[in-house]
Amino acid sequence: MYMVPAFAGLGAPHWDPYARGTCIGMTRGTNRAHFCRAALEGIAYQSADLIDCMTQDSGIEIKELRVDGGASKSQPLMQFQSDLLRVNVVRPENVETTALGAAYLAGLAVGFWESKEDIVSRWKADAHFKPERPEDEMKKLAAGWDRAVERAKAWELPENES
Repeated sequence: MYMVPAFAGLGAPHWDPYARGTCIGMTRGTNRAHFCRAALEGIAYQSADLIDCMTQDSGIEIKELRVDGGASKSQPLMQFQSDLLRVNVVRPENVETTALGAAYLAGLAVGFWESKEDIVSRWKADAHFKPERPEDEMKKLAAGWDRAVERAKAWELPENES
């Protein structure tokens, strides 16, 4: 099952303000756990879409993905992200790095920290996730995501076309 969370349209890299959220692939056996998993996997698919776009535009392949934020606490999400991208995913001990980064910059500005290297040395990994699922299985799942996204696109019509 795929959940495309296009509740306010799709942003980068799809840029479709008329897309709408959808769940595709439900059966009579679909239950709450399937919805939860599809929601988590949707985060990974969206991230992969952006990373793939950045890779194509820059010509630079990523070697490792460092993650943060509340969603990074989800072991299944981080493992799926690693499997999907085919790279190691690394989660830091402190996942609230936005606030920490602001504090580090302020401390650097007032001389509390001696250098950027001093700050970098304080970063510590909490968990590493390595690709485990077969690549062909992940390609098949990604193709299903692409199909689901295409079905979510242009669901609404512009006002002048209704």
